[in-house]
Amino acid sequence: MTDQLTNRLFDFIQSSPTALHTVQTVRAMLLQAGFTELFETEPWQLTPGRGYFTTRGGGSVIALRYPKADFRAFSIVAPHGDSPAFKVKGSPEMKVEDRYAKLNTEVYGGMALHLWLDRPLSVAGRLAVRTEEGIRSVLTDISRDLLVIPSLAIHMNREANQGAKTDPQKDTLPLLGGGEADLLSLAAERAGVKKEDILSHDLYLYHRARGTVYGADQEFIAAPKLDDLECAFSAVTAFLQSENPENSTVCAIFDNEETGSMTRHAAGSTFLGDVLDRICAAAGKDAAERQRAIQSGMLLSADNAHAVHPNYPEKADPTSRCYMNQGVVVKHSTRYATDAVTAAVFRRICEKAGVPTQDFYNHSSNPGGGTLGLISGSHVSIPTVDIGLAQLSMHSPYETAGKEDLSHMMNAMTAFYNSVLSWKGNSCHIG
Repeated sequence: MTDQLTNRLFDFIQSSPTALHTVQTVRAMLLQAGFTELFETEPWQLTPGRGYFTTRGGGSVIALRYPKADFRAFSIVAPHGDSPAFKVKGSPEMKVEDRYAKLNTEVYGGMALHLWLDRPLSVAGRLAVRTEEGIRSVLTDISRDLLVIPSLAIHMNREANQGAKTDPQKDTLPLLGGGEADLLSLAAERAGVKKEDILSHDLYLYHRARGTVYGADQEFIAAPKLDDLECAFSAVTAFLQSENPENSTVCAIFDNEETGSMTRHAAGSTFLGDVLDRICAAAGKDAAERQRAIQSGMLLSADNAHAVHPNYPEKADPTSRCYMNQGVVVKHSTRYATDAVTAAVFRRICEKAGVPTQDFYNHSSNPGGGTLGLISGSHVSIPTVDIGLAQLSMHSPYETAGKEDLSHMMNAMTAFYNSVLSWKGNSCHIG
């Protein structure tokens, strides 16, 4: 069962080279499960017992179940679908002595630049093309080994092992082909459109390697984008297999977390709040009833966490040590949304489901970044806990995690979706 689940995760990652494709992959899963697509520009009419979803900006998707008009609360899980990468600039080809063509790119998100050198890469994303009526957006994926960012040979850079600086405008530009290579022609061909009709594009480099299982007992997995597609896959899978006749369950996969969540469709936008408003409007709930539904619910902000590194154990907190294959991580920080009460509620849900948990705190000399939970909470003030899975090499193009932890996360999220919480002040009954 674990091997089958791992391969499903690897398939999910392979079909999601960009956040735009993640939405496409999730959309296909939802349609296959009988969900109905809604559009924010149209009226919504929700039927009790049915499932729905909507997208915004192409890179974020929110799915929901509408159990009945007098539902009690919202149960929400929110991972993100984007990962650090190189984004292709406009007029991308840069010719070198009429013999080579390389691509002009910029950095998307925080990453160790040198780790992308000498790896098989390709390009995927979105093309905005003209039509008779206006424009349309189409996805493209040049799904073959297309690019490499060649490193400089040690013979020409004797200081390479001395911590040489990597310049993103010089050292990380990928080799596309000979002097006449044309990226947009390749992207247009894959999308089935004409190059001359492309008015704009959002194209990204991605690592081509498929995930693998390794370790003496095959206890580890390595793959691109485990942060945060491991949580995204777990969330949508748990959402689809859960049942809660009392609550409206919601799965929100956001874009642009790696760049601050400030776009119109990211966690810092009104997207989640707007969807919850429209669910409440369909149910005939007034403002006070909407607020009760939010405060009676809970949000899991799901984003992976750092495991103790075998070569750098001193980088982890001295007393809170997280390890791969040891269960779901509850993340604590002054920059996270977790508090003692929400952490305890989640841990109690996991205890009842037989799912192990562990606590993560940043090393005080090396604080980490924030999470979408805190940002989303500034728009929808719902009880929130930050969770994730312990992993190594976060923001590398090829990351490592524990194979057993995938099922731990799915079981925890399923138990959460199936739970009915009864809040009274800072006390909570879990049904």
